[in-house]
Amino acid sequence: MSTWILLRGLTRETRHWGRLPGFLREAIGTDCLLLLDLPGNGEFNNLRAPAAVADMVGFVRIAALQSGVPGPYRVLAMSLGGMVATDWSQRHPGEIERLVLINTSMRPFCRMHERLRLSAWPTLFEVAAHWRDAPRAEAGIHRLTCNDVQTRAADLAAWSEIRQHAPVSRANALRQLWAAARFSAGREKPRCPTLILSSHGDKLVNPVCSARLAAAWGAVHREHPQAGHDLPHDDPAWTSEQVRAWLAEHPGTPNEAL
Repeated sequence: MSTWILLRGLTRETRHWGRLPGFLREAIGTDCLLLLDLPGNGEFNNLRAPAAVADMVGFVRIAALQSGVPGPYRVLAMSLGGMVATDWSQRHPGEIERLVLINTSMRPFCRMHERLRLSAWPTLFEVAAHWRDAPRAEAGIHRLTCNDVQTRAADLAAWSEIRQHAPVSRANALRQLWAAARFSAGREKPRCPTLILSSHGDKLVNPVCSARLAAAWGAVHREHPQAGHDLPHDDPAWTSEQVRAWLAEHPGTPNEAL
C-alpha cells in the first residue's frame, strides 16, 4: 500500500491540517499517512528555514527516508508545500507516484500579483507587525485564509496554542515567503498523475494560478465554489472526496511514476 505524505504551507505545520487526515483516511481507505513539517515549522521550528524551495525538498526527502516508510510516495500538499512537492517530483520523478496540489502557485505559469493578491497585503502587514501576539496574528491569518467561520473561536484558540508551543520566527516566515516568491517550476509536467484542487473564494492566491497550471500540464483540476485558501480547513470532506474520485477515475499502473 502506498504512503501518502502531507505537506503544509507558509508557517503552517502538521497540526494545522485539522480534520483533513481523518477524512482522507476514511475516503481513500488507508492509514498510511505521513505528515511532515517543513524546516522552520512545527517539529522543526528551531531550525533555520531555507530560502530556496530546492533545499526544502532535500530536507523533506531526508525526513521521509528517516521515517522508515519506503517510497515511492503519493504527496498531497498545499500552497508552499505544493511548490516543494512539485520540485520534488520534477527533480526525482522515480520517488513520487502521485501528486495532489492544493491552492498552490508558481512561476512561469502565474504573475506575481496573482500568486499573492494585492488585496491581501494589508492583512499580511498587520500579521507581520503583530507576529508575537498569537491571537491577533492568527486572527489575521484566519481572516485571510478561511471562508468558513463557524469554528473561528475554536480555530483561533487551537492555532494560538500551536503558535505558543512551536512558534515560527518572523525571520523564518520571511525566508519561506522569499523562497516561495523565487520559486520557478520546470515547464515540463510532472511524470506522475497530478490532481490540482483550488478554491474559487481564495483571498490569498488567485485561483487562476491553479487553472493555468492544470492547463499547462494537462492535469485534472477541480475547484471548490466557496472555500478559501485553506481548503482543507473549510471543506475537508470535499477535499478528500475529490482525491477518492480521482483515484477511482485514474487508477494508473504499478509503474505510473516511472
